[in-house]
This record gives sequence, C-alpha cells and structure tokens, in this order.
Amino acid sequence: MRWASAISRAQGLDRAVDEATASIASELGGEAPDLVFAFPSAEYSPAIDSLPERLSRALPGALVLGCSGGSIIGGGHEVEEGPALALAAASLPGVSLRGFHVDTAQLPGEALDEAHWNERVGVEPEADPHFVLLSDPSADVEQLTRSLDARFPEAVKVGGIASGGDQPGSNALFLGDRVHRGGVVGVCLAGDVVVDAIIAQGCRPVGNPMFVTLCRDNVLHEVDGRPPLQVLNELVAGASPEDRALFQTSLLLGIEMRAEQTAYERGDFLIRNLVGGDPENGTLVVAAPLHATQVVQFHLRDRGTADADLEDRLARYQAATAPGGALLFSCLGRGKNFYGEPDHDSNSFRRHLGEVPLTGFFCNGEIGPVQRRTFLHGYTSAFGIFRPKMAS
Repeated sequence: MRWASAISRAQGLDRAVDEATASIASELGGEAPDLVFAFPSAEYSPAIDSLPERLSRALPGALVLGCSGGSIIGGGHEVEEGPALALAAASLPGVSLRGFHVDTAQLPGEALDEAHWNERVGVEPEADPHFVLLSDPSADVEQLTRSLDARFPEAVKVGGIASGGDQPGSNALFLGDRVHRGGVVGVCLAGDVVVDAIIAQGCRPVGNPMFVTLCRDNVLHEVDGRPPLQVLNELVAGASPEDRALFQTSLLLGIEMRAEQTAYERGDFLIRNLVGGDPENGTLVVAAPLHATQVVQFHLRDRGTADADLEDRLARYQAATAPGGALLFSCLGRGKNFYGEPDHDSNSFRRHLGEVPLTGFFCNGEIGPVQRRTFLHGYTSAFGIFRPKMAS
C-alpha cells in the first residue's frame, strides 16, 4: 500500500491538475494508483465538470472519487482562501474497489435494502468492506448510512458533505469520469485494507450524566425526574464566567449510543444541537430523537476543548500495522477562524502519526462512527486512516 498527497494553488484548473498529478507521480515513484480522491475549491467551478476526465488522462486506470470543497486540505496544509486542488492517490494491491452513486431523492429508505447494496457494491459483509462517502447537501445521507449500517454493521464509513456551492445544484460530486449534482457517491474497499476512524467532536461534558425519564420524539421533558431547563439553570448558576458565556452560544446535548454502558468519558456521546426550549414547562428540543431511560449529558464547545479533544483522540490511536494514508473531513466551522491559527488539525495529526499523507476538505457535515454506529456530525473532524491488514 502506497499513498501520496498533493495540493496545487494554481489559478487555472489545467495548471492545478498538471502540478498536483506531477507531484503524485513523483511521490509514488511512477507506480500507477488504483484510487484517486480529488477535492477542488469553488474557484474552479467554471471548469470543474472537466476535472474527472483530466484526472483520468493524467492518472489512467485509477478510480476517481471526490467532491467540491469550500476549503481544501492536502500536502500538509489547509487552504482556506483562494483556489486549491488537493489529490490523494493510492496504490492498493490486494484491495478491490467498487464505486457507486445513490440518488436518495429517488430511492425511499425501504429501497436501500440488502438486494440494493448487493447490486451496488457486489460484496458480502463477510468480505470485511469499508466505505468512503461523499454527499450533496440535499441528499438524505442519514437514511443512506442507516441502511449501510444495517447491511454492513462492522464496516467503517467515513466521509463528508460537499461544500463551496452557494445554491442548490452548485456542488459537484465525482465518480469515475462522471460529475453528479446530487445524491451520494462512494467507494467500497474490500480485501487487504483496514480503515480506522477517529471522530473528534470537540466538546466537553458539564454536569452529570442523566437518565431521560420523560420525552416525546425529540422533545426532552424530564431528566432524572426534573425539567431539563431547571437542571441547566443550576449548571449556569454555578459555572465560571467563561463557561456562562459558552452556555449562551455553544451548548449541546450528548446522547448515549450504547445502553449497556455504565461509565462515560468525553467522546462517548453523540453530540447534537439544542434547537429550542419552553421556559414555561422547562422542556428542551433536541436535534435528534430520544427515548426513555437513555442517558444524556450537557456539553460545551470551545477552541480549547476542541484542541484537547483532538489531541486526546489522536494520542489514543494505535494500529497493528503502519498507516499508508489518511483522509480528513473537517467542519467549515473549524479552521483558522476557530483556532486562531492555520493548519491546526493537520499539524496535530502530523505530531501524532508522523508524515502519513493526509488529504481532505472542509465540509458542510462530517460522516463517521460513534460507538460503532454511523452518524452525520457538525463541528467535527473525522479522520479515515487506511492501512493494510497484514504487515508487508
């Protein structure tokens, strides 16, 4: 397994492709890649439909998968302003690749069944496949990931929602030599490959874990027998001045994902937004369905917490075989405007994993697992780390 990552900041797409593919060829030592990920910024929009064909000519025989991005990650840098084209190319001996496109607007959830995935990807769960998914913002990616989890419960699924477009249909998805303006594109990898996911949601818990004792759909009525707004007001009253400010702007709710879990640490919860509340009865409206007996906990997000969470997640990562390459799907709400410095998440990755080629983009939403279930996240950095199953 060999990976290469390159980025070009050329003004024109022709020159950007030439620069990035030349760098890829040099890093791979002339070895032909089997898979190419491509992430162009919106500045190339007038010519972006020609990108798959240009890449196919420059890197023949490779499956091309990619999408447009508001900001681009590659070659160790995060380019958040101006034109940029990032490429990741991988030579993957012993790995089968199957690209697919799903138009979720035309397929109801019940149509994404076992027969559908057998036709799309052509592998059984026993083949131990993994998936990279790239979605248009209009697609029902949560419907798709639920069906994939049902069919391939052990498979890792990582990816992101295309960005950079300013209106419906203006984002581009690439698969092979085609450009799609909706739905989800993806690649199924099976064989001698493992994909490890690191999901840094960037939050810290406040207060104590609580049982949901009364709820209806996504409306939280009681936690531990009390109105949640009452609990929240007590937390605010006892908080530091800094945290009181965060309660006004960066308050979220963590939801447990495993009913059998009895102890909780940062990162064990699925983080979801609070989208409303009723001071009269003390209820909160959560951007996720709830059920009684579920454990929830309030969380706060800030720059220091996001940094500490990312460092902790990367420091914990251990692999039986050395990674060949990695993809990073980071929220548009992160980056230098959030951290106050450029290349923050890329630099953190390099400190912990060394010079593993890293490529990706800043997304409208990030796809990755929490407690072995796949979710669409926000304000998150989701890494997909690729390595062989056996040491070479």
